[in-house]
Amino acid sequence: MIVAQITDMHVRPRGKIAYGRVDTNAMLGAAVAALEALPRKPDVVIASGDLTDCGLAEEYEVLRDLLGPLSMPVYLIPGNHDRRMEMHAAFAADGYLGNDDGFLHYVVENHPLRLIGLDTVVPGHGHGEMCAARLSWLADRLAEEPTRPTLIFMHHPPFRSGLVDMDAINCRNGHAMAAVVAKFPNVERVVCGHHHRPITTRWAGTIGSVAPSTAHQVTLDLLAHGNPASFSMEPPGLHLHLWSAETGVVTHTVHVGDFKGPYPFVLDADYPGQSAAKAA
Repeated sequence: MIVAQITDMHVRPRGKIAYGRVDTNAMLGAAVAALEALPRKPDVVIASGDLTDCGLAEEYEVLRDLLGPLSMPVYLIPGNHDRRMEMHAAFAADGYLGNDDGFLHYVVENHPLRLIGLDTVVPGHGHGEMCAARLSWLADRLAEEPTRPTLIFMHHPPFRSGLVDMDAINCRNGHAMAAVVAKFPNVERVVCGHHHRPITTRWAGTIGSVAPSTAHQVTLDLLAHGNPASFSMEPPGLHLHLWSAETGVVTHTVHVGDFKGPYPFVLDADYPGQSAAKAA
């Protein structure tokens, strides 16, 4: 099974760009085209928040149109740039988007890998939170299938990344979430967005990761005190999470764009492994 993760699309109304320089809509369109062009298409797509830039109803209409060419199911969760009411109004008819206790989280059961989407949004704030109600909901869902391979996706990372300015608006109460997740060794990954960079860490007895944005990337600044967050136009990207019963989840970073190749490997006659290579 392949789960494609796109994140931080920051969709704008038609004709508008983000931050005065990023055509986020066109870049999401390119990511969608890249997914459809893969030799083996993903089974599902998860979108881990900041789907839109301002949470406007018009932006969600554009988002639906941009995602329309995808031939596989798409599951959305909100980020701090989203608005629950507008998002729910635009996508509730798709049938999966819960509204438990006012949160837009849910479980997708009909795949070999169980998917749990978490809503970490704190309205009006950049940071997220796993409050007591959300922790209880997650614990109950994990307890329902304690041995089934599970992937959790959320917007705000519950772990530190070393990007000081971004870590200041992480998911709060991450230590409490870690205590819940650590009880369930069947959790294959906790995958996030928000930081606009590919990041991987060991966390809560599993792997925590962040996918790159389909648009702009946060500047890589690992200074001890950090600078105010900024962005660059590094190549946009997405993650492919490949699950099998033999290996669990393996994650691949895919850069979105037109790149030369593929080319065959032509080995020089002086290559020391030439004989072995020919035999292979």
